[in-house]
Amino acid sequence: MTVFFHYSLHGFANVYLVGNDTTMEAAIVDPAAFTLGLLNFIEDKGYVVKAVLITHNHPHHVDGLRTLLRIYDATVYSSNATIGDVACRMIRDAEVFTVCGLEVQALSVPGHSADSMAYLFDKIVFTGDALHAGLIGKTMSQYGNKLLKEQLSKKVLSLSDDCMVLPGHGPPSSIGAEKLYNLGWRKTKEDIRGDQYGLLA
Repeated sequence: MTVFFHYSLHGFANVYLVGNDTTMEAAIVDPAAFTLGLLNFIEDKGYVVKAVLITHNHPHHVDGLRTLLRIYDATVYSSNATIGDVACRMIRDAEVFTVCGLEVQALSVPGHSADSMAYLFDKIVFTGDALHAGLIGKTMSQYGNKLLKEQLSKKVLSLSDDCMVLPGHGPPSSIGAEKLYNLGWRKTKEDIRGDQYGLLA
């Protein structure tokens, strides 16, 4: 397995290509924008895109999907039944499935969005906007923030420290680094107040 990174100016988002070097099939994680540069890169490497993994249905992570599907006959995996008018192969939390001959596990991490999924390939986890290097995803409420922290702690931070984190924006990281340095785990004033009154027990 080889992972390639493509930076999209559309939403300043990360697009990833996960290639099976035996079958030369590939999966795209979050096709923010499917540009000529990305197409040429895929073709130059000799891959055929057979799968698309969507971490969440926000425009700057999926706007390249229709263009991609005009070129490649790929199955789209998402926690949604459809993205726009594109039918998806729905996946569930903790489901293990195979794409391009590679085993992947889906991890539901709602909070930033209700449909947020992370995808674990061996010791690489694609976290979308749920977890960035040094930060957790933005949420619309204290409940969403608490939910996201709980889901990340249970399903993502429980992975081995040497597992690589590849987020939807920004640089890569590791599980070990995020446990130590991610600012999202610092308690807010609301958390401290809740602890004092037993509200967050």
